[in-house]
Amino acid sequence: MGFIMDGLDAESYDRTYRDRDLVKRIITYFRPQLGRIGAVALTILLSSLVNTGLPIFISDVLDRLEAAPETVNLIVTALIITALGVTGWVFNFIRQRFQSEAIGNVVLKLREDAFDAVLERDLSFYDTIPSGKIVSRVTSDTQAFSQVVTLATELLSQFLLILLLIGYLFSVNVQLTFVLLAISPFVVITALLFRKIARNTVTQSRRVVAIVSSHIQETVSGIRVAKTFRQENAIYREFLDVNARAYKVNLRTGYTFSSIFPILNIIAGFGTAAIVYFGGRSALEGAISAGAWYLFIQGLAMFWFPLTSIASFWSQFQLGLAAGERVFALLDAESKVVQTDSVKLPAIRGEIDFQHVNFQYNDNETVLADFSLTIHPGETLALVGHTGAGKSSIGKLVSRFYEFQGGTIAIDGYDIRTLDLADYRSRLGVVTQTPFLFDGTVMENIRYGKPSASDDEVITAAHQVGSGDWITALPQGLNTPVGERGSSLSMGQRQLVALARVLLQNPSIFILDEATASVDPLTEALIQEGLDKVLENRTSIVIAHRLSTIKNADRIIVVEKGRIIEQGSHEQLLERGGHYAELYNTYFRHQSLEYIESTRLLVEDKPVVRAVVD
Repeated sequence: MGFIMDGLDAESYDRTYRDRDLVKRIITYFRPQLGRIGAVALTILLSSLVNTGLPIFISDVLDRLEAAPETVNLIVTALIITALGVTGWVFNFIRQRFQSEAIGNVVLKLREDAFDAVLERDLSFYDTIPSGKIVSRVTSDTQAFSQVVTLATELLSQFLLILLLIGYLFSVNVQLTFVLLAISPFVVITALLFRKIARNTVTQSRRVVAIVSSHIQETVSGIRVAKTFRQENAIYREFLDVNARAYKVNLRTGYTFSSIFPILNIIAGFGTAAIVYFGGRSALEGAISAGAWYLFIQGLAMFWFPLTSIASFWSQFQLGLAAGERVFALLDAESKVVQTDSVKLPAIRGEIDFQHVNFQYNDNETVLADFSLTIHPGETLALVGHTGAGKSSIGKLVSRFYEFQGGTIAIDGYDIRTLDLADYRSRLGVVTQTPFLFDGTVMENIRYGKPSASDDEVITAAHQVGSGDWITALPQGLNTPVGERGSSLSMGQRQLVALARVLLQNPSIFILDEATASVDPLTEALIQEGLDKVLENRTSIVIAHRLSTIKNADRIIVVEKGRIIEQGSHEQLLERGGHYAELYNTYFRHQSLEYIESTRLLVEDKPVVRAVVD
């Protein structure tokens, strides 16, 4: 399968953000939710007041029991305590509801932005980044990002509780309150020391999740190939290795977070012992009442838990920040294809002009060097040459899928870098060697190129390809489900659907990228009928290994190592006896005989063709 787990290194587009910058970026997503956040803040304040008032009320009851027991009504006291508890629950319920809505809306927006960024990235981005890792950022990382919000609201709630409690404790006994506060810096410092470790560990954890997702997605996508070559055991062993490494990273993450609580609790234990000792002495000496001492003892849990929670939340906060950092890196990834303007051409005649173009996919591989070529409006140009000669790259540059490094490419005299890409690409029709079909019906896939097309328009386009004979071979006609990636159809049928999709779109420029290299001669003959219709009255670039798709071209270009070594018509190039003639004699000649026989069968016995296509 060729899957290699290359460790937990960052992707090429990853970047490191400061916590301050991340928080600012996160805040921008919460600005539209200010109303809900205000409601959350209000209910947090009210809930904190109730939670703080409960031990204060009990402390007051204890003092009155000691001084004047007859003034205490236990039934009323129980009802008040119950009422305070119910009120706190109501405020917490309201808070949770508004908080969930705010978080849901933020994650929804962030996921939309992430998916939009995925669509905006150029093809070179996907040449090096596995799709599973990208999917992980759009799904699991955006979900993990929501933890930042949940923890932030919990942090605010606990912080308000501490402020209210400390304020009241100062009014009761200043010395004991200072004893309580003296331990606090140790708790905060300990938590901050975990910050960097937690951030690095969590980032590694998010990366390993992406690696596992990528491995599973690649396995599922290539399951047919794996089964064909009986590689199930090898794939499973690879997955065991990937999963084991993921287990180790996640275990390390768990250890990191689980270790902070015991340490914080040890520190909190020293504070508890100090309060019990000094508070007990004060109570015995009469400096404070028994109720006040109870308030401090009871307040220990209310104080230490929020404080340790705030400290531990800071470490857990890194989980959300790390996920947010990965999502923002995807959003901020720079596209190599950069447009300098957004010119919308009223109509495209189809003149394509390459002038001294230099192009390479990476720094180590030059594909086109000082390449110049002019394709005239309405001309059908065929590109031939050995694999790796640069034929497909020419089509990809015309489609503006990749950025070239030197020279110019002009469409009807306009630099291709100045065009509005969405408008320009809507005038292009591209059929690849393995056309991609989306899960749905044949009709839905044909309509994909023109969503506004009516059923009649789709049916007309479908019947223009191969005279529509291929439709009768489909179990449910145009309503036949194609399956995932068109798996329910043969390769020839997928090509016919792709051609019908292009015909419906009616593009000004058509690019055919080796679309008949993987089909049998009979199906090729059927496809050729559709091609003749597609190629009419439009500029066409045909990249093919099949003679039938190039011999009728207006001009044939022979490309070798990114340079044009021959050009002319089929007959002219054969007469010259050069590289094209050599290709024809060693590779194309037998295809010509097959194609002639296939065409005869197509005319005389179309049911045979349907059987082959099926």
